Amino acid sequence: MATRLSLATLGQFPASVSIPGYRRDELSLGIVHIGVGNFHRAHQAAYLDELFERGLDRDWAIIGTGVRESDTEMGSDLAAQDFLTTVVTQEAERSQARVTGAMIDFVAPGDRAAIIERLVDPRTRIVSLTVTEGGYYIDPSTQAFDPGHPDIATDAADRLAAPKTAFGLIAAGLLRRRGAGLPPFTVMSCDNLPGNGHVTADAVAGLVELISPTEARWIRESVAFPNGMVDRITPATSDRERQTLRDDFGIEDGRPVFCEDFRQWVLEDRFPAGRPRLEEVGVQFVADVAPFELMKIRMLNGGHAAIAYPAGLLDIHFVHEAMQDDQIARFLSALLDDEVIPVVPPVPDTDLTDYKRTIERRFANPKIGDTIRRLCLDGSNRQPKFILPTLRDALQAGKPIEGLALVSALWCRYCYGETESGQPIAPNDPSWSRLVAQAQRARFTPDAWLQMRDIYGDLPDDRRFSEAFSRALQGIWRSGTRACIDAFLTSRRAS
Repeated sequence: MATRLSLATLGQFPASVSIPGYRRDELSLGIVHIGVGNFHRAHQAAYLDELFERGLDRDWAIIGTGVRESDTEMGSDLAAQDFLTTVVTQEAERSQARVTGAMIDFVAPGDRAAIIERLVDPRTRIVSLTVTEGGYYIDPSTQAFDPGHPDIATDAADRLAAPKTAFGLIAAGLLRRRGAGLPPFTVMSCDNLPGNGHVTADAVAGLVELISPTEARWIRESVAFPNGMVDRITPATSDRERQTLRDDFGIEDGRPVFCEDFRQWVLEDRFPAGRPRLEEVGVQFVADVAPFELMKIRMLNGGHAAIAYPAGLLDIHFVHEAMQDDQIARFLSALLDDEVIPVVPPVPDTDLTDYKRTIERRFANPKIGDTIRRLCLDGSNRQPKFILPTLRDALQAGKPIEGLALVSALWCRYCYGETESGQPIAPNDPSWSRLVAQAQRARFTPDAWLQMRDIYGDLPDDRRFSEAFSRALQGIWRSGTRACIDAFLTSRRAS
C-alpha cells in the first residue's frame, strides 16, 4: 500500500527513496516563484533542494504562486503534502525518486494583495517565473512585446491595483519596494525563450510604460533581468505516472514530477541583490547565454517540432515511439545535420554534433512518457520561436530549407484537425479555430496558410520559401506524410 506524502510520513518510505536531510524549519524565504508547474519543480526547485541538502544557502527557499485559476488547485494539492514534491528521474535502465522540499509556502492566485506583500518582503531577493513561451504577450510577427493585449491593457487601466498578469504583479512589487526605499529584487525568467531576460524586461517595463514612463525608465535602469537557458524534458503528469510512483516507490503524491536525468541551466551572473551558490550544484554562470540558448532552442525545441507533427499525423502517441520509427528518426537527423546545425553559431566548449547525439538519445528515452500531443501544443507561439528564425537564417545564408519548409507544412496539415487515418485532433492551440480555418483553405490554396503575417511576417515574400512550402503541403495532401519525408530523404542522398 502506498503512503501519502507529507512531512510526517517521510520516514516511512523505502530506503530507495531519497528524502531531505535538512529540516524545513531551517529554510527561509529568498525567492518568490510564479508558475510552480512540473518544469519548475523538476528544474529550479530541484537545484535548490540539492543545494540545501549540501548545507548551503538555506535562506533561499521558494514561496510559490501563480496567475491562473489552475494554479489555485496546484497550490491546494501541494499544501496538503506540506509543499513536498516527488521528483522521479528516469533513464532506460533505471529510475530514481527523491522527495524535494525547496518550496515552503504558496500564495493563492486570487489573493493579489498577499502576493504583492511577499514581493515587497525584504527577504525576497529574486522573483522567478515559468509562465510558458506563450505567456509573455509577444506579437508573433515582430517577436516584440504587445502592449495592446487586453490583459496588459486591463492591468494598465487599473494602475496595477490588482494585477491580472505576472508582469503586473512584478511591476507592482517593484514599485512598492521603490516607494519604501527597498532595493529591487532580480527578475529571473526560467522559460524557454531566446533572450528570456530581455523579453521579461520588455514585458514589465512595457506595461509600466503605459502608466508612467518615468517609472518604466527606472525599471529598465535599476532592475536586473538576467538571461538564462533551461533544459530538462519534463512531461505532463498523468495517472500512468502516479500509478508508477505507487507501485515502484510506495508513494501517494498528488503532484509528482517525472523527468529525464539530464538537466542544464546556464545563467548570466547578474544578481545585484544576491543569489544562491547554484554553481555548487552544476549551474553554469556565463557572461553571455545567447549561444547556449540559440543552440538549445533551434536544435532541441526545433527538433521536437520536427518529429511532433509527422508523428501526430501518423497517430503516434509517445515521443520515444516516434524515435523508434526509423523514418521519423532519420528525418530528424537529416534536418539537424543539413539545415539547422549549419546556421547555429559556435557555442563555447560544445561540439554541436555531440549535442545532436545527446538530443536523439534523450528523445528516445522509453521511460519518459512525453507525448506527441504536448510537443504539438501551441504551435502558433512555438513555430515563430523554434522553426521560423532558423528558416530566415538559412534563407539569408543561401542554405537548404526544404526540410524546414516541410516541418511548417506538416504543422499546417496537423492544424487541419484530423490525422491521416481520419481521427479527429482535439484543439491544441489558443488560436485553434483560426488555424483550422486557415488550414482548410490551404488544402487547395497553400498560400492561404502563409497569409498569417502575425506568425510568418515577411517570410512568405521570399519566393524560395513560399514555393518550398507549397510543394511540401501539396505533396502531403497528395501522397501523405511518409511519402513526403521519404522524398526529402531521397533528395538529400542524391545531393
